[in-house]
Amino acid sequence: MPASGALGLALSELGIARALAAPPASHGRAIWSGVRVFDAPSLLGNEVELLRIDQVVPLLGEAQGDSIDNKFNTTWYQLDGGYYTYSGWLQPVETKYQKPIYEIPVEGKLAEVSVPYSLTYLSPYFYAKNAHRIFYETTHWIKDVIVTREEKSVWYEIYDKEYKKFFYVPAHNLRIIPDEELTQLSPEVPNEEKLLHVDLASQMVTAFEGQKMVLSVRCASGQRGTDTPKGEWSTYHKGPSIHMTNFGDAVENAYNLPGVPWVSFFTGSGHAFHGTYWHNDYGRQRSNGCVNLPSSVSKWVYRWTSPVVPPNVDYLHQPGTGTRVVIQ
Repeated sequence: MPASGALGLALSELGIARALAAPPASHGRAIWSGVRVFDAPSLLGNEVELLRIDQVVPLLGEAQGDSIDNKFNTTWYQLDGGYYTYSGWLQPVETKYQKPIYEIPVEGKLAEVSVPYSLTYLSPYFYAKNAHRIFYETTHWIKDVIVTREEKSVWYEIYDKEYKKFFYVPAHNLRIIPDEELTQLSPEVPNEEKLLHVDLASQMVTAFEGQKMVLSVRCASGQRGTDTPKGEWSTYHKGPSIHMTNFGDAVENAYNLPGVPWVSFFTGSGHAFHGTYWHNDYGRQRSNGCVNLPSSVSKWVYRWTSPVVPPNVDYLHQPGTGTRVVIQ
């Protein structure tokens, strides 16, 4: 029996596996169909349920158990009934409905999804045809606000550059991001004293201001075949919301990811630090070359690094600038 499995079973038998730590959010969203639920934080436990894709379940606590091939992540979430599922399989989410804002500037306004997921529609009516889903903490550009008299409902019109289309989202599902959340962090520290260091072996991202460490967190870097490039780089182009896809390329591992939040590119080939909503398994090499981070952490990196993207700008490209990045 693997050591982590033995630990999980031992904790379960002792009755102390539950609620060893507070979960990062009140609920979790199943990232794919068939997320497995066990009666212990271990694959050796009894499988009791399969969650459907996007099913939202309460998170009652965290326990340590099997690592599921990720030695840096042994955290399981405790669910109702004393059951468990691996943390990497659920996106931590909240449900925070918003009051609509009725005035949107001409250049648009950045917003983030504040519910586990939201449907998008092809026109601003609940009976309209659905388009795609957008997920918690993804970011999108609101271009207009629409009030429908028939349904007495309020909608935000969002635009997707990749699809080249407008979509409509119930206004209560999006939080408009105030300008003060887009200002630079540690502006008093000269940019040349800031450094982002990525250690691929330990899957750690560490930020320094001079000799002072100000951030240290696990990431998910590029998997074999799409490795994160080693070397020295800089965050010279950035965008707060990017639709990432390789559907136009004849490649394996196709992906189509609208609303990727807080993207700090450090190469001209699209490698970036960015938020992640399609997994929660940091400490494992599993990206297509980027440095995956929790959305809140990627937002910190986005705000801390240079150049500073103005609130009304959806993409800023400034060659020769940026905060230094070292990847080893």
